Amino acid sequence: MIRRSIFLASAAITMFSAVPSPALADEGMWTLDAFPAEQMREKYGWAPDQAWLDRVQAASVRLTGGCSASFVSHQGLILTNHHCIASCLYENSTDADDFLKRGFIAANREQEKKCAGQQAEIVTSIVDVTDDITAAIGDATGEALTKARSAKIAALESAGCTDMKTTRCQVVTLFGGGQYKLYIYRKYSDVRLVWAPEDRAATFGGDPDNFNFPRYSLDASFLRAYENGKPVATPAHLTWNPRPPKEGEVTFVVGNPGSTSRLYTQSQLAFEREVRLPVTLTTLSELRGRLIRAMEENSEKEREGLDLLGGIENSLKVYIGRTRALNDPAFTAKLAEAETELKAKSRSNAAIDDPWTSVDEAMQAYRSYYLSSRFTDPSGDLYGYAQALVLAAIEREKPNAERLPGYTDSALPLTEKRLLDERPIYPWLDELIFGWSLSKGREYLGADDPDTKLILGKESPEQLAERLVNGSDLANSEMRKKLWDGGMAAIEASDDPMIAFARKLEGRQRELKQQIDENYSGPLATTGAKLADARFAAYGDKLYPDATFTLRISYGQVKGWMERGQQVPIATTMGGTFDRATGNEPFDLAPAFAANKNKIDPATTYDFVSTNDIIGGNSGSPVIDKEGTVIGAAFDGNIHSLGGNYGYDLNLNRTVSVSTAAVQEALETIYPAPHLVKELAGK
Repeated sequence: MIRRSIFLASAAITMFSAVPSPALADEGMWTLDAFPAEQMREKYGWAPDQAWLDRVQAASVRLTGGCSASFVSHQGLILTNHHCIASCLYENSTDADDFLKRGFIAANREQEKKCAGQQAEIVTSIVDVTDDITAAIGDATGEALTKARSAKIAALESAGCTDMKTTRCQVVTLFGGGQYKLYIYRKYSDVRLVWAPEDRAATFGGDPDNFNFPRYSLDASFLRAYENGKPVATPAHLTWNPRPPKEGEVTFVVGNPGSTSRLYTQSQLAFEREVRLPVTLTTLSELRGRLIRAMEENSEKEREGLDLLGGIENSLKVYIGRTRALNDPAFTAKLAEAETELKAKSRSNAAIDDPWTSVDEAMQAYRSYYLSSRFTDPSGDLYGYAQALVLAAIEREKPNAERLPGYTDSALPLTEKRLLDERPIYPWLDELIFGWSLSKGREYLGADDPDTKLILGKESPEQLAERLVNGSDLANSEMRKKLWDGGMAAIEASDDPMIAFARKLEGRQRELKQQIDENYSGPLATTGAKLADARFAAYGDKLYPDATFTLRISYGQVKGWMERGQQVPIATTMGGTFDRATGNEPFDLAPAFAANKNKIDPATTYDFVSTNDIIGGNSGSPVIDKEGTVIGAAFDGNIHSLGGNYGYDLNLNRTVSVSTAAVQEALETIYPAPHLVKELAGK
């Protein structure tokens, strides 16, 4: 499914400090069980102790929609970004009452609205299970390796979480297979919308200001976690501190960075540069054009397509930045130099085999499968429902150890929630997305390719999309529940055309997965462990792994940077919004801002920057001061951060956050919510 999301990147396109050498300065997204206290103490003269880290961990929230957050009151109140809950606003809206456009304030608990598919998760423990998994793998290779690994992971997750209603277990692969850790979460599956400003308040400046600074964005919102119909008690929460940041002060960002590729080899980076990024940029650009044209037809489609358009445009900016980074000679030379250094150190260690050749071979093999794998898995909400229903029916009939990821006992509750939660489906929009993905498949695979023929038969992409979307009843959550509860018998008896289509593709998708496991995933798991051994042997264990959408902490300081010979200030003020406004999109004022201009304190700190190392998935992460109080919520990076998938530059990379001072001003003056002000104050 294509949803709106923000992908933050944290590295520059020029000079940087590259992994695999030890992280320097403020670089690093560290696991909380391996925080580099000595390293931080050496630079700042202070580092948090274990009690501090434990308190922060207990208050940090992972939102399964792809963002981060934090508990900020004893009644389950959650601070995150506006763009992280935009889909919730969008899905609860109607043409007559557009919450995305006008904002939302729940006057009481009864008015707080459920967010479909959303779940709040808090890490309660992290257990190293590397020895268990490597023992289960043994000497296996290829597909046999991936099966043995998956089976052991399923067993560990089931053993770790016997109460599936309140806990979630997830084994995470770190260092490409060099480490495996079991994360245990306390989960809350009922998450509701509490407060959100107008969309324009959060998106002021639009695409021109995205990944830039100065910024004037109120990218903040509040959710609440519920259990058994009541707000959860959260005594472990961050103290709300609505003060402006101070230049040079130490800051921490604690959240769940989504994915980085800082440990990639040269052949893996070449694949990104030559295959994945060009295909992604070209196809997403066309989807953007198709969507804009459709949205221009009427105001209803304009509203219904806005959420998706925002996500596409943000993603395009990220991928353009990554492409620019991997085509920058100075940047790529540094990456190559780091790999050459590691190879040289490994050659002097007889215990380290050469893993690079194996990676090269695996990447070459993957090139032959990539397009087929990508385009035999079309996009679209209704198809996504059909695929999940078909796979769940098949996989649930197997022993837990033999199931696909996402359908094991530990994963099924979230899969079921996402599948069955009720939310609106707009047929024209789903048809547009589905038809676009089918047409791109035919374009890249070719009309005569067997996979194209399997997918389309004799129909055009547009004909097939219209027939399947308009003929399907899967937008009805009750129908999805019947198919889920009925299992394989219900799937086989179904005459829904989208279910039939998903069943037709399932065999080919499984065949491709088997080939990829044998020739790509399996070999990379083996070589990933060897590369990890090489890094640890060369640089010790003071390294951070690539991001995996699991809890991480980065440390840094509030600090500007030099841009074209000029010093960029650390912060903007709310009054600056009125100076920047032109009256024309996207620099048009949110109506509530304009109406309350004389009430807003213009000197209130709005957005600010820090040297914290983050990337997409960190959106909504609390910015925490030395005392452990929350002073902001991270929502973006500056323009230099767009290559951050691959590296980090202390001189240029900056995290952009909205200050709690600005949120407090909004709660008191612009979008009044006195009950929240009182709750945040602990009253």
